[in-house]
Amino acid sequence: METYDFKNEIIDKNGNKINILDVYNFNKIKENYITSLKDNNYSQNTIKTYSSIIHKFTTYLKNQIAIYNEKEFIKFFNGYIIHLKQVKNVSQNYIYLVTVVIKKFLEFNNIHFLDSIAIPKRTKPSPNFLTQKEVKQLLDSITWDENSDSDFRVITKIRDKLIVTLLYSSGLRVSELINLTIDDVNFEEKQLSIVSRNNSRVILLDKSSNQLIQKYLKKRTQKSKYLVVNKSGNQLTPRYVQLMIKKYGNESGIKKKITPHILRHSYATHLLEQGVNIKIIQEILGHSNLSTTQIYNQHINN
Repeated sequence: METYDFKNEIIDKNGNKINILDVYNFNKIKENYITSLKDNNYSQNTIKTYSSIIHKFTTYLKNQIAIYNEKEFIKFFNGYIIHLKQVKNVSQNYIYLVTVVIKKFLEFNNIHFLDSIAIPKRTKPSPNFLTQKEVKQLLDSITWDENSDSDFRVITKIRDKLIVTLLYSSGLRVSELINLTIDDVNFEEKQLSIVSRNNSRVILLDKSSNQLIQKYLKKRTQKSKYLVVNKSGNQLTPRYVQLMIKKYGNESGIKKKITPHILRHSYATHLLEQGVNIKIIQEILGHSNLSTTQIYNQHINN
């Protein structure tokens, strides 16, 4: 792709101003960027979110007749942000995400029109969490009877209790959970190796998790490298885990929204309440920046 410096308007050999929208095929370069995200092992949720944001931006861009220089492109972008705020009524955090994603998208394609645009601040509300009593209530709602229930029901219930236990007692992300393999479990040392795109870490398994893992693997019939699988022996999806957690949340009678990430929030909050050093919690959760972990201090301080 031929590159242009659009700091000022560019005149072609026929004396016509060159239109930025004629130079860059935004649909094509969008496809190239999404492909790069896949190649770099971004999660499906991240790719879906980025793709949606870029698609909406480029669709809005099509309404423009012409943009002749960087200053006009910045004016257009600022107008798009105002449109999102006033017409679409989106949150400040969404504005933050749009700005980050569009800047990354353009920079990837060596388009630097928005380099001067600052990243807006995002709000950081205290995370929702369950009390320790509510976590026990949730776990107690997952029951089975090995004498009267079918083997399939028993195995499924053991697996589901294992999932909830790991999400809470190990502070796992749902993406980390579904990618766990049997080889990631060190039964002798009672450790779990977590491998993610940003970092890898080793965490200790509590007694309940260790026992549930061994019981589940002993009873399940599916052959798979993954630690938790569906009835066909295939890897679980994030959506499946989310719906499963929601189902047990409803059955438990807890009047709060319960998601895999809220279990992770709950674990971090309870560790802080017990006086665990925040840097240790950072390591357990796999946060690359301490500031991400410090959000849990808001609840403790309140």
